[in-house]
Amino acid sequence: MLQLRQVICSLGCLLALAAPVYAGKLAIVIDDFGYRPHQENQILALPANISVAVLPNAPHAREMATKAHNTGHEVLIHLPMAPLSKQPLEKDTLRPDMSSGEIERIIREAVNKVPYAVGLNNHMGSAMTSSLFGMQKVMQSLDQYNLYFLDSVTIGNSQAMRAAAGTKVKVIKRKVFLDDTQNEADIRVQFNRAVALARRNGSAIAIGHPHPSTVRVLQQMVYSLPPDITLVRPGSLLNEPQVDTSRPDNSVAGQSGKPAGKPHNPFTGVKLCKPKKPLEPVNASIFFTVLSESVGQSTLVKYMQHQWQGWRSANPQS
Repeated sequence: MLQLRQVICSLGCLLALAAPVYAGKLAIVIDDFGYRPHQENQILALPANISVAVLPNAPHAREMATKAHNTGHEVLIHLPMAPLSKQPLEKDTLRPDMSSGEIERIIREAVNKVPYAVGLNNHMGSAMTSSLFGMQKVMQSLDQYNLYFLDSVTIGNSQAMRAAAGTKVKVIKRKVFLDDTQNEADIRVQFNRAVALARRNGSAIAIGHPHPSTVRVLQQMVYSLPPDITLVRPGSLLNEPQVDTSRPDNSVAGQSGKPAGKPHNPFTGVKLCKPKKPLEPVNASIFFTVLSESVGQSTLVKYMQHQWQGWRSANPQS
C-alpha cells in the first residue's frame, strides 16, 4: 500500500513538471497607430501577440493596419470619443449628443479605413463613455459588425458594459496604462503591475503608445516574461469573467459632456424620536420584579410547568 502511494505521488510530480501551467494571460495593445510609422514598425517587429489600435483618420491608417495584419498582429479601430476636458479633437470624434445616424456613419467609415479590424477601443472618451445614452447608440451600431469593444477606461464610471446589454457586442476592459509618463523606469513598474494583475486575476489588458521609451521597455521585457505568464491577443479574452463596476448614469439623454451624477439613495434612514421629558430612573427592586414576571410568563417556563405537572400526576408516590 505504501509503495502504491509513492508511485502515485511520483507520477503526479512528473505530470506537474511536464505540463506547463499558465497562471495568467497578459494582453498588450498599442494605441495611436497611423501617425508614426518608424516607431510603429518597431512595435510590429515585436511578438505577434502584441496588438495595435489604429486611428481611422490618421495619414497612415490603412497602411499600418494592413502591415500589422500581415505580420500576425490583431488590429483594432482606435475610435476618437469626446473627453470631459477641453482639448483639440480628431476628426469625427463621437459625442453623446450625436444622432444614431451620425454615429453609424462614423463607425461605418472607420471600419472601411481600418482593414482587418476585429475590435474597437476608445481614444480619450471620458465624456462619451460615461454617457449611457451615448454608448447605447455606439453599441447598437457596433452590433451590425463582428467587432468587440475594448474599454480603455478613461473614466471610472464608464457605461460601456451597461450599454452593451441586449446586443451581441462583447466588452473587455483595460487594467493598466503602461505609459502615463514616458519615463522608462515608470513604464517598467506599470509593466510589472500588469503582470501581477494577470497572475492574480487570471488575465489583464495593458495599453501603451508607440513612444520611443515604451518601445525600448517592451523590447526588453516581453521576451523575459515569467514562465507562468503568457502573452495573448485581447480577442482571446472575450469569454473571461468581466466585472461591471459602473454606477447608473443619471445624466439627461442627449446632454453633451455631462458626467454621470451620484446615484440617488431613496432610503434616508430612520429618525429617532427624542422624548420631551427626561426618562425617570427605574428602581432595582421594580426591575427584578418585572423581569421575574416576564420569565414566569415565558413559553419555555409554561412548557416545563406542564411537563412537571403531568409527570407528578403519572407518579403520585414520587
